[in-house]
Amino acid sequence: MKRVLVTGAAGFLGSHICERFLNENFKVLGMDNFITGSTNNVAILSKHQNFEFIEHDVSNFIKVEGEIDYILHFASPASPIDYLKIPIQTLKVGSLGTHNLLGLAKAKKAVILVASTSEVYGDPLVHPQKENYFGNVNPIGPRGVYDEAKRFQEAMTMAYHTFHGVETRIVRIFNTYGPRMRLNDGRVLPAFIGQALRGEDLTIFGDGMQTRSFCYVDDLINGIFKLLFSNYNFPVNIGNPNEITINDFAKEILKLTKSDQKIIYKPLPENDPLKRKPDIELANTILNWKPKIHREEGLKLTYDYFCSLSKEQLYKKDHQNFKSYNKF
Repeated sequence: MKRVLVTGAAGFLGSHICERFLNENFKVLGMDNFITGSTNNVAILSKHQNFEFIEHDVSNFIKVEGEIDYILHFASPASPIDYLKIPIQTLKVGSLGTHNLLGLAKAKKAVILVASTSEVYGDPLVHPQKENYFGNVNPIGPRGVYDEAKRFQEAMTMAYHTFHGVETRIVRIFNTYGPRMRLNDGRVLPAFIGQALRGEDLTIFGDGMQTRSFCYVDDLINGIFKLLFSNYNFPVNIGNPNEITINDFAKEILKLTKSDQKIIYKPLPENDPLKRKPDIELANTILNWKPKIHREEGLKLTYDYFCSLSKEQLYKKDHQNFKSYNKF
C-alpha cells in the first residue's frame, strides 16, 4: 500500500483529502497542530485502520519514520478571521512549513502537492483569472500575510522542482464549501448559514455586488486527486466558474434556510477582492476535470451538516487555540 502524508489533516479540506485516500486504499499519516483544525475530524478519520495521526506544527522540523510516497501540504489558516488573528503563524506555515515539507519530499523521493489559493491573484484586474495572471496583491495590507505566504510557497515549490528535481504539484483553490467547515471561520457561506440558524440578520460587507464562485468540496477533492497523479508541475486552478453576486447568494441562503431575516450592509474590508472566478480551461484540458455538483445540491448537503451541530458549536465565536499561539 502506498503511504500519504497530509498536513492540515484536522481541517476542513485536509480531513476530506485524508478520507478520499483512505477510501482509495492508501495508508494515510495525518499531521496537524489544531490551531484551526478540529479533533472531531481526526476522530472520524481514526475509525479507519489505515489512518495514523501526529500532532505537530509543520513550521518546526519534521521527522517521519518509514517511506512516504506522496505529501499533500494543506496546513494553513485559510480565512481572514484566522490569519488576521494569527498573522505570524500564517506566514510561518506558508514559508518554513513549506520548506520543511519540500525537504522531506526530497529526502523521501515523494511527490508533493501544495495547496495554494485564488488569493494569489489578490483583487484581480483580469476576469476570470487564468494561471498566467500574476495578480494584484498588496503585500503589506491586512490580507498580505496569507496572500504572500501562498505566493512564496509557490515560488519555493517551483525552486525545489527546478533545482532539486522534486516532483511537485500546485493547486490554486477557489472558494470551496461543504460539511466540516467551521461556522465561525469568517467566510461568507458559513457566516450566512450560521446567522440564519441563530436568527440573526445576514451581514454583507460592501454593496453586495462583489462576486464569488463556490465549488463543492467533493468536486475539489476529485480535481486535487487527478492533479496529484498527473505529471503537471505548474499551478492549476481548481474551482467552480459559476459566478454569483453576494447579494444573490444571500437571497439563496434565506430561501434555503426558510428564514425571514433582513440583509444588512457594513463597510467592505480593505483589499477584499471584488471579483473572483476561476478559468478552469487548463484543468479541463490536462486533467479532464470540471465540477459536477450544482450549487443547489451542495448547499443543501452543507446546510444539513450545519443543522446537525450542537448549540454550543452554533454559538461558538472563537477558536480555542488562537490565544496559545499569540506569543510566537
